[in-house]
Amino acid sequence: MLGWFFLTLGVAFGSALIPVISIEVFVLGLVTGEPGTQWLLVGAAVAIGQIAGKLLYYLAARGSIKLPAVLHDRLHRQRPPSRWRDRWHVRTKWLRGKVEALRERCHRHPAWMTGTYGISSVVGLPPFMATTVLAGLADMRMSTFVTVGLAGRFARYSVLAACPALFTSWFHV
Repeated sequence: MLGWFFLTLGVAFGSALIPVISIEVFVLGLVTGEPGTQWLLVGAAVAIGQIAGKLLYYLAARGSIKLPAVLHDRLHRQRPPSRWRDRWHVRTKWLRGKVEALRERCHRHPAWMTGTYGISSVVGLPPFMATTVLAGLADMRMSTFVTVGLAGRFARYSVLAACPALFTSWFHV
């Protein structure tokens, strides 16, 4: 049983860093393939792994951890002028303005950011990755980030893990 806990923890951490890994599919496969799996432990393992992985994005958005030099130099190096880049810059100006306005609103109303992040951690809308980064940009307290994120992710994945276990117990002869 402890092996499944650590495997789930690792997959959840990986899915937090690499969004194409589907922790939902893993959880459903785990609880249907292993009927004795305890759904509360699955929910706890996923919540801990997900928040541990998302904490890296949160800290990077806050500026607490720096990108490796290779990535930092690539993102911030001076490039020669280009017509395409200039057009792109003009076309995305409104989007950058919206993001900055949203960031400012989050600074003025921290409860709004906490609520949005909490709903996102349970429902997934707005995307949890985006609210994680936004929480870092808005300087949400780390204790709030971890507490709200753990509670929301635990609720989401415990329910997901409990449902297949509930249905298989009804049809198990």
